[in-house]
Amino acid sequence: MWRTITFCHYRGTKLHKAVDVVCDDFGIIQAPFSGVLSGPVSHTDPTGIQYDGVKLVSRVRCVKLLNLRPYQYMGPVTRGRPVGYVLPLQERFSGITSHLRLQMCDGSDPTAFL
Repeated sequence: MWRTITFCHYRGTKLHKAVDVVCDDFGIIQAPFSGVLSGPVSHTDPTGIQYDGVKLVSRVRCVKLLNLRPYQYMGPVTRGRPVGYVLPLQERFSGITSHLRLQMCDGSDPTAFL
């Protein structure tokens, strides 16, 4: 079971241009489209906390999957294939809900891939 937090909403005074998908700890994440895993990515929030993940690119799309431990960082992947699992964020941040952050590289809305 999963739920999402709406794309392009405000967190405090900052616009959140990603979708957070609430998942179970260690939940398996599947590739939203076929493409190539092109290496590790990270996001650092205003408090300095770093979230790690992987970038998936195709000829027409690019998405960052964050709060994810990928099975591999490089190489081809087909839509629906497992690419990694959700990291249990409670180990680092008390009270936080584990989630996958889905962020398009160009800042567009990623909800079509859910």
